[in-house]
Amino acid sequence: MAQAKKIALYLLLVFMLYTIVTSPTRAGEIVQIGFEGISSAAQAVGDFMTRLVN
Repeated sequence: MAQAKKIALYLLLVFMLYTIVTSPTRAGEIVQIGFEGISSAAQAVGDFMTRLVN
């Protein structure tokens, strides 16, 4: 099982590097979308906690 995780991680890393090299603009957009999603999730948790306290 540990070997499968290593292989999956290696394949993910190779795919990420391939994407960055072949299409850096698109890779940047994907990273931006990811950070916006994380930011939105954190904002939603903050709103939930604020409403919970009030």
